[in-house]
This record gives sequence, C-alpha cells and structure tokens, in this order.
Amino acid sequence: MLKKKSTDGRELLASIDIGTEYVKALIAEIKGDKIEVIGVGRKQQNLGDMHSGAIADIAGVVQNCEAALTDAEDQAGVQAKRAVIGMAGELVKGVTNTIRYRRPRPDKPLDEAEMEFIIQKVQERAQGRAQEQIALETGNQDVEVKLVNSALVSIHIDGYKVSSPIGFQGRDVAVQIYTAFAPMVHIGALEKVADELALDLIAVAAEPFAVSRSVLGADTNSNFTAILVDVGGGTTDIAVVNDGGVEGTKMFGIGGRSFTRTIASDMDISYTDAEKLKVNIEHESIKPGVKKKLEAAIDKTLEVWLSGVELALSEFDSVDHLPNRILLCGGGSSLKRLVEALSTQEWYADLPFTKRPSVQLIRPSEVVGITDKTGEISDHTMITALGLLRVGYDTIETGQVEGGLMEKVNNLLKI
Repeated sequence: MLKKKSTDGRELLASIDIGTEYVKALIAEIKGDKIEVIGVGRKQQNLGDMHSGAIADIAGVVQNCEAALTDAEDQAGVQAKRAVIGMAGELVKGVTNTIRYRRPRPDKPLDEAEMEFIIQKVQERAQGRAQEQIALETGNQDVEVKLVNSALVSIHIDGYKVSSPIGFQGRDVAVQIYTAFAPMVHIGALEKVADELALDLIAVAAEPFAVSRSVLGADTNSNFTAILVDVGGGTTDIAVVNDGGVEGTKMFGIGGRSFTRTIASDMDISYTDAEKLKVNIEHESIKPGVKKKLEAAIDKTLEVWLSGVELALSEFDSVDHLPNRILLCGGGSSLKRLVEALSTQEWYADLPFTKRPSVQLIRPSEVVGITDKTGEISDHTMITALGLLRVGYDTIETGQVEGGLMEKVNNLLKI
C-alpha cells in the first residue's frame, strides 16, 4: 500500500457509485472550476448484496466500498474525507414540477424571501406526490420519503424566461424545479455505509440526475437536449434533459442481471457461466448452436426491456416532443444487441418523437469539466461515477456562495 501524501491545501472529493454489479470509486482533486480524477477503484458485488438497485446487505456493501475506495486512494496517494454516493432503485422518484404563483404586488421587485416561499411550495407538492406514489408501489402508507436532489429547471415571469429572477417585477411567476425523493430506509442505508467508511457524506444523488449533471457541467445557459439511459446490473435509469433542464427521471428494475438470469434458465447453466457467455457473445470461439440459443435468450429479455423503456418514456407527458438523441452509459449497455435493438427496432413508434432517435454510448470525453489523470476511465461504464463528482462539486460550491443572483436561488435549493 502506498504511503498517503499530505492533503494540506488540496481540495479532495470522493464519489462512490454503488451499483448492483460493481462498486466504483473515484478520488478527485478540485482545482478552481476543474475536477481532476487522480484515483480509480472498482470491486464486484456479490449476488445478495443488492436488490433492484437498493442495498440488501449493508456489511457486504461496506466491504466492497472499502475495497474500491482503498484502490482509488492507493493510486491517488491521498485520502478524501468528503464523499458523494449515488442512489438507484425503482423507489427513487424524480419529477419536474411547475408551480404558478400570482404575486399580490407585481410592482415590487422579487426578493429571496419570496423566491424561497415559492420554491418551498413546489417542493411540498413534489414530496406529497412522491409519498403517494411510493406508498402505492410498496403497499405501505406510512413510508417516509426524503428529498435527495433538487435543481432549478426554469423560471418565467409574465411569460418571459429569466435566468436570474431576483430583482424582477411582474405578476405571474412560473417556476419549474426538478426534485428527486427516496424512501428514508434507502437513504439511511447509504448514510450507514458512509459512517462505516468514516466519510463525510456531503450529498446523496439520484444516479440518473448525476448522469445528467455529468454532461451538463456548470453552464446554466446550456441548451443540451437528450435522453440519458444508464443500464446497470439491477435497474435501468432514464433522464430526459431539455434545453439544459432535467424534465424528470424514471427507473425500472431490469438491468444486466436480468439478461444473465434468462440465459442461465433457458440454457440450463449456472449464473456464472451465463454471465461469461453474455460478456463474450461476440467471441468467435462460441459454437454457432450455442450462440443461437444465447441470442434467443437475450432477445427474450430485450423485448421486455424495450417495453420498459417505452413505458418509462410515455410517462413524460409534460413534454410535447421527446429528444431525438439517446445517450447510453452503464455496464449493461455494453451488450451490443441492446444498443442495436434500441437503434433499429420500432419500440419508439407510439411515443412523441419527431423522427427515429439516434443512439450512442456516452464517451468520457463528453463529460464536462472533469479530466481523468489516471488514464483508466476509457468508456461509458464510469460515467455515473463522474457525474457524482459533479454533484459533489455543485454541493461544495453552493455552500460557499456569497453572491450572484442565480447562485442565491440555487442556494435556496440546497438540501
């Protein structure tokens, strides 16, 4: 093990992506508005550690996080005390809500107190909806939910879009805010993991929100528009981003492991052997007869997965048109047949697309404001962990803000 260097004067941050299949850890140094990755680690999870994207065995997950984090720290030569952890799972609910507020005194300039009141109303409404939805899905009316992430999407005053509302006059204010909520039991498990690792947990992030932050960066005027799909081991997470604002996030419980289980069942082989076959499907050493059965098993799950994508996107009823670009990340999207099916099949026909969407994997070079100094982040599988660093950076910056109109509004959204 490397001797850890002194961290004097260095601003360090760790991100931990607790996936169903792997724990991925990054150590980064923040230099002004740049984030530099200086350590990378990963550790495979056991089958019983996670269930549908949520932690099932805290002790097992802590052990895996520690192993991944130690590898990243050894490479970086430093330890980061502050950390951000990602959260997935079907019970993480992310929606964009709009509240319209008619001001009693339109001639009075909008101030922070009034904005805080409006934002509080939006968050209360969103929390109520998330509580109802999770209670319905779990059958538990007493389930407690907590705000995970919140981000300003847009503000209109008397029909005009403004980037900085403070100081404006006007009667009708329409505020769009993205909020993500999760059951307290899930958040408590992540807090326990951070506690066991002796980390200062500065943020918990809904993973599709983290992916959107990775490609949006710090540009508040971004016109980035796309559908982001993170295919993990246990879940598929979807975020719709329109003109730089997160319209909402959806998750469903089909990921890479679902494909492996179908292969194991249909071909009557062990889960481990099924995983090996799935990963090596393009390898020429696989016999034609075996490959045919393998493809049939994959296609069976693929049909269900595509239906899940269609259903999730059909729930974005607040958008007139869905973006015509789909960007994929996560280990599950390494399956070539999945990308091909998304690109060529007619699953999108009944959705509000203006044309067939283009499909591609997100490259690390497309992540804004984060550079990899290790040379180990080479593909789409680490995008979520990079996005978590961005969420952590946002959290740190928001806490340090002392001026600036948009920053003040964002400060009101700080959890």
